[in-house]
Amino acid sequence: MTRPPRPSRRTALLCALTAGAATLLPAPPAQATAAPTPTPASIRFGACPDSVPRPAAPETVECGLLDVPLNWENPTDAGPRLRIAVSRVRASRTAAERRGILLVNPGGPGGSGLPYAVTKRAKLPESVRRAYDVIGFDPRGTGLSSPLDCGAMGGLFDGDRPGADPVPVGPRAESAYLRSLHALADDCAAGVGEDALPYFSTGQTARDMDAVRAALGEPRTSFLGVSYGSYLGAAYAARFPYRVGKMVLDSVVGPWDWYDFDVVQSRALLRQRDTFFAWTAQHPDHFGLGDSAGAVRTAYLRVRAGLTDAPVDGFGAAAFDRAVYRALGRTERWAGLADGLRTYLRDGTPGSLRPAAALDSPDSRTFEAANRTVKCADGPGPTPARILADLRRTHRLDPQPVLTGMEGSACAFWHHRPARRTALGSPAAPPVLLIASAYDPVTPIEGARELRRLLPGSRLVTLDGDYSHGVFASRGNTCVDSTAAAYLVDGQVPATDVRCAGPGLPVVTGP
Repeated sequence: MTRPPRPSRRTALLCALTAGAATLLPAPPAQATAAPTPTPASIRFGACPDSVPRPAAPETVECGLLDVPLNWENPTDAGPRLRIAVSRVRASRTAAERRGILLVNPGGPGGSGLPYAVTKRAKLPESVRRAYDVIGFDPRGTGLSSPLDCGAMGGLFDGDRPGADPVPVGPRAESAYLRSLHALADDCAAGVGEDALPYFSTGQTARDMDAVRAALGEPRTSFLGVSYGSYLGAAYAARFPYRVGKMVLDSVVGPWDWYDFDVVQSRALLRQRDTFFAWTAQHPDHFGLGDSAGAVRTAYLRVRAGLTDAPVDGFGAAAFDRAVYRALGRTERWAGLADGLRTYLRDGTPGSLRPAAALDSPDSRTFEAANRTVKCADGPGPTPARILADLRRTHRLDPQPVLTGMEGSACAFWHHRPARRTALGSPAAPPVLLIASAYDPVTPIEGARELRRLLPGSRLVTLDGDYSHGVFASRGNTCVDSTAAAYLVDGQVPATDVRCAGPGLPVVTGP
């Protein structure tokens, strides 16, 4: 494949960044290792864009922009800068009840956090809403914070063609798979700019978080991070351990290279899919896909094979796998997945399998571009040989795996190759509360157990008998929510790890 011309040192993205002056904060405590952080101007809050929902009256949400340097390691006055979009819903409290700010992040990398201050706050326990100003923000490269665009991304946004299968089998298909990853990396280098690629990293975003804290005049950052947000929180704790207030890391990403995490996730998805097959088989009259896990699997493979051979309006094998990936992560989506399989077998249409939002929508394009750019900026990527070896190993485990979450594979061909992984956790940070679902396939629980080793004194809250991604103020579990609320509001760190009884598999009602 022909490589595109190398972008000039002043790429289109860098030219779009704003320039501004910065002064230095007072130095951090002597025992802290973080470098001084330039102080931005105070955030001027005002009306929010239409993408941010309005909270229930009398509460209000306000939004603003914060200038930060593109490169926090060299934050010169004349250097390129980014603008970070920030939202705030103030605490509904008395002065005595207020505990400061609670930054929130919904995950990704690539997820927009600006509306999350409203949507997540509405689900938080009342004591937390009364105690904290909830702060949302779009991490750099996402949403309204200098959103990234990788162009075609190696054809990622093309509709599925007849016969095209995202799972490569055999030397010719494997070579084509590697070429598509190479093309994706080339597109990001051209779209983002080679000079800018290193600075859309989790480490740089952690510095942005501390700039938000400084701009709001707060001495500490309390933080709630879900999924990738847990990785971001752990990076903040590594860089600014003495500025951490309370930190809840929910559905924890393990402290591994991103590609290694993707491999762990891909194997967990196979286990979850088998659980889905067995659950569906328990309700043959309701779903009509068979009364054994094997029969349901056969029906599943018939649907996938049919969509591979003859995509429906561009909805083929890759789109099907994306729908399965999304559904397996939340048990409340399982019935919709089973119904979609039945609908296709009955009338040949994807039905509920087809997502409401198109992959090539502007928000999806930004997400996919930011996801790869951040992952590949956070640490070393795999070799092409390693990718093929893992593909073959996964294929031996199951002839029809789901590879949708293997975004880190593109890092094998990335134009910027960081030598070190993003630092996570610190023994100097205060105790952190880690929360995990026992059978979450998106962020398997072993990741939480590994990250806890890097955060001494922290506790793990496990929701037993649960198979979904996202737990605190999400699953409606009183044990989890009350434990996290007591920690956030009153600083109550459990004496030991906590195990909460979960809901088990979904209950099917009706005919």
